[in-house]
Amino acid sequence: MDHHPTTWQHRNRPSRLERRFEFAAYDATRDFLDAVAELCEQAGLYPDISFGRTYVNMTIHAEDAAPQVGRARSDLACRIEALAGGARPDPRPA
Repeated sequence: MDHHPTTWQHRNRPSRLERRFEFAAYDATRDFLDAVAELCEQAGLYPDISFGRTYVNMTIHAEDAAPQVGRARSDLACRIEALAGGARPDPRPA
């Protein structure tokens, strides 16, 4: 598995990964959220999530006091990215 999720924005202070996923319809958003919930339960890791009818904003923070996002959390980001196959790219500038 690639441990550097390229479609996520890497942020510092605090160290975290951020991404916005956009979908064509609510049903696709809901299916994505359900799949993410199952994946997070399996991994035992829980990103911060906010969402609307056709979008999901997600933040994966580094472990407490860690200077950067670790492998397990980067792996989770990659796995979430794979679930979002039908998501449109975020149209907002980085």
